[in-house]
Amino acid sequence: MNYALLFISLVLINNFVLAKFLGLCPFIGVSKRRSAAVGMGLAVIFVMTMASFVTWLMYHFFLAPTEHNVFYMLAGSGAVPADFNFTYLQTVVFILVIATFVQTVEMFLMKVIPSLYESLGIYLPLITTNCAVMGVALLNIKSFGMMSAGKSLAHTMVQGVGAGVGFLLVLYLMSGIREVLDRTDVPKAFKGVPIAFICAALMALAFMGFAGLAQE
Repeated sequence: MNYALLFISLVLINNFVLAKFLGLCPFIGVSKRRSAAVGMGLAVIFVMTMASFVTWLMYHFFLAPTEHNVFYMLAGSGAVPADFNFTYLQTVVFILVIATFVQTVEMFLMKVIPSLYESLGIYLPLITTNCAVMGVALLNIKSFGMMSAGKSLAHTMVQGVGAGVGFLLVLYLMSGIREVLDRTDVPKAFKGVPIAFICAALMALAFMGFAGLAQE
């Protein structure tokens, strides 16, 4: 697939929030103000991109039973790649990688932009358990694992960036909608999260209009 088409697909068509329903917790929790939404979106782009790159390296050079496995190359003669199949550890390894980058972002914001750090609150460390970030890492392996190393890594990076940009886009759009809703006379039963989910559903329906846009 063309890289530009893959990127457009991840942002508009196969958006991780609106099409795959991943990352709904921070999507609803941080979409009350546009400033916080932009900060969270940029943090997610960084974590998704870097985690995609590092988890690809970890999987192909340390976990997968291939001739490129570091442990296999160190074992010497008599060893076979199948002896070094550590793919069952990928979930644990991926979470550790994601947590490392989240901690980096957290320390950066705490030192440089403390106001944004405070506004993001508990949702910033929750990026570690954000299923959208983990979903990107796992889908990279599933979707591009059979490609050549160069193409696989390139597609992985595009998917990491595209998924992050798509998350930022819908988070910013939702924050704008919710800022307007705060000044609107909404029935009491629908105030807060209920009306936010209704708006998210309508946004998902609207994004379905992009279906067929990215076709080769």
